[in-house]
Amino acid sequence: MTVSITLATTRRILAQLRHDPRTVVMLVLVPTLLMLLLRFVFNSAEVFSRIAPALLGVFPFVIMFLIASITTLRERTAGTLERLMTMPLGKFDLLAGYALAFGLVAVLQVAVATAVSLWWLGLSVAGSVWSLLLITVLDALLGMALGLFVSAFATSEFQAVQFMPLFVLPQTLLCGLFQPRDQMSWVLHWLSDVMPLSYAVEALTQVTHSADWTTTLTRNILVVLGCAVLALGLGAATLRRRTP
Repeated sequence: MTVSITLATTRRILAQLRHDPRTVVMLVLVPTLLMLLLRFVFNSAEVFSRIAPALLGVFPFVIMFLIASITTLRERTAGTLERLMTMPLGKFDLLAGYALAFGLVAVLQVAVATAVSLWWLGLSVAGSVWSLLLITVLDALLGMALGLFVSAFATSEFQAVQFMPLFVLPQTLLCGLFQPRDQMSWVLHWLSDVMPLSYAVEALTQVTHSADWTTTLTRNILVVLGCAVLALGLGAATLRRRTP
């Protein structure tokens, strides 16, 4: 992997986003608006503090999945990726450039949503705010990596959106957001154990309610990071180098 090529890819993606202000607004503001709506739906700081940590992970995960899958699909169907692959550009140069570009957007997205939740909406965090930001950014990167991967199996933007019920909704339902995982049936609990969003939500909940950094928290962060790297690796396997 070459740093200069990776950074050039990152600059190209960021330039494309800069010329699509509606997408940028959606990326940065939608999670914050959803958190704002959630706070006033419950109209209780106590209830909001109980469920907001999980949603700080779920919302960026879902949005980054959609944006990454559709953006990558456009480049696949337009032939951009194929033309790039005829150049001295490695697969991991390309995907690392995507990951870095969307990672920077994810940092901004998560920072705005977390700041508004903490200092305006009344979310209380017992642990470190930096830990909360780290886990949420990793969760957004996981959604981005999965989006890059599934874009290889779609032929249209509509098909890319259809992958959401397969890759996103089951994780959202089983991550512990609606029902504690230890109170689920053994089958559902087992399924939640193999879904990375469960570990992100568990880590966010722990940081919110405890100031202690435990081995469980470390394990959860490593699982989310490992799954994101694995998804990027699988995405690299779907890229095919062709000669003109």
